[in-house]
Amino acid sequence: MKVILPLLKGLRLTFSRIFTKPITYQYPEKKHKVPERWRGIHYFKKNEAGETACVACGLCVKVCPNQCITLEIGEKFDGKRYPLKYEIDPWRCIYCGFCQDACPVNAINLGEDYEQAHYRKEDFVLDMKKLLAMYEDKK
Repeated sequence: MKVILPLLKGLRLTFSRIFTKPITYQYPEKKHKVPERWRGIHYFKKNEAGETACVACGLCVKVCPNQCITLEIGEKFDGKRYPLKYEIDPWRCIYCGFCQDACPVNAINLGEDYEQAHYRKEDFVLDMKKLLAMYEDKK
């Protein structure tokens, strides 16, 4: 009886778990549902002309606690400013969302993408082309 009772308890537990929904996701085949408030990889929005909506005000650079944003400001012939060079270093970023909150034209946003695997270190730095391409992926 000392041997059979623990065996029956174990079998009961095993059979009760067989019919429950599995907890583990098979990750590459099935992706997790991203919560609404998730802050993932940055992306730039475009304006009607197809250019970046950024007006190069520099507020995102000032508000970033880790100084992971690099901005070089250019000026057009009509006096409007634009980002000549804009880079984000995701290795330094803590994804706090301050840059998104500080942007007056809502140009920089944090997306839902959480896959950040790359083979080379240089691929982690997000420049203007990558930030705008990520916006195209959102459409």
